[in-house]
Amino acid sequence: MYNKFIFVKKTMASAKTFIIKETEMELKRLMKTSQPMISKRLHALLLFKRNESIGIAKRVVAEEIGVNHNSVQTWRSLYIAGGIKMLISHSKIGYKPSIINKEQEQALKNKLNDPHNGMVGFVELLDWFNKTFNTEINYKTFHGFVVRKFDAKIKVARKSHVKKDVQAADAFKKTLNKSAGKSSQKKRKASKK
Repeated sequence: MYNKFIFVKKTMASAKTFIIKETEMELKRLMKTSQPMISKRLHALLLFKRNESIGIAKRVVAEEIGVNHNSVQTWRSLYIAGGIKMLISHSKIGYKPSIINKEQEQALKNKLNDPHNGMVGFVELLDWFNKTFNTEINYKTFHGFVVRKFDAKIKVARKSHVKKDVQAADAFKKTLNKSAGKSSQKKRKASKK
């Protein structure tokens, strides 16, 4: 009995070719003057330009630039649809201005650095903040701000209790040192015997 194998040659999709109106020099000049995000797009377009006649696979371009192949496909589609203007335009506008102003930020910093503030967690801190400044800030927004600005952590023990008697603590520490010294002397004497 013979095993019959059918060999099927897998063919990869051929590289998409398209015409790029700009010259290599224009693309290089644009790359130097643009921000890094746009520069990668122009670098991809430059690679497509250099292989315009034979075509180049999007995965090869992506590997050369160090981005995902889907990004290269999106950029290629943008260029085909609207040219260089559509390729270099983007909708990123940057960060929104903070809803917590400098005065509020300073008050928050003082509250966090006060060892006698009595705050148990972020919910209580947010409640204090909203009452003090007559605001309605979302918990997630507030938590992100406090963590980002002050490197605050949610599960950290307080430095000291709010109602702690400082003088009693100092007296305890003094007596603790004396009694610890006496017990260590007794241990030394016992070990010598």
